Amino acid sequence: MKFSNEEIIQFLQSKTGSEVLFEVDRYNVIQAEIPVHQLYKTMNLLFKDLEFKISNLIDLCGIHYPENKGKELGVVYHLQSLQYKILLRLKVFVPIEKPDVPSITGIYAAANWMERETYDFYGINFLGHPDLRRILNMDEMVDFPMRKEFPLEDPFREDKADFHFGR
Repeated sequence: MKFSNEEIIQFLQSKTGSEVLFEVDRYNVIQAEIPVHQLYKTMNLLFKDLEFKISNLIDLCGIHYPENKGKELGVVYHLQSLQYKILLRLKVFVPIEKPDVPSITGIYAAANWMERETYDFYGINFLGHPDLRRILNMDEMVDFPMRKEFPLEDPFREDKADFHFGR
């Protein structure tokens, strides 16, 4: 059985309430920005739903928008129903001063490594993660290299100054 985007959005809207607005982007992907306090509940709903069977976490990654005051850091989740070819993109944003997002490793086991990588590069704390520590960078590192304020190159080399790279 094939579901239309409208049917999927209507179902999701009925379960998540008016705080979450779903839309379809130009690539036919259903997307929404979710308040951080609704993230775990929404992910659990999607995983356990027997009608749409959205059981595959494709990807999870961090984003940094320093110009968005109060929503500087974010996490983007791509979810999929293999059976019905449904693709969802969910986003959650948090302030850089308190970069806390609930871990979804209890729902999607694949989130474990992805959450550690996002913590390592963006400094987003995944609350409830079983082993949140750096995974690719050195443990002693205090910066988060994918944030926009991180220098692109060695600051002591004149030929590698950030302005050469458009920053």
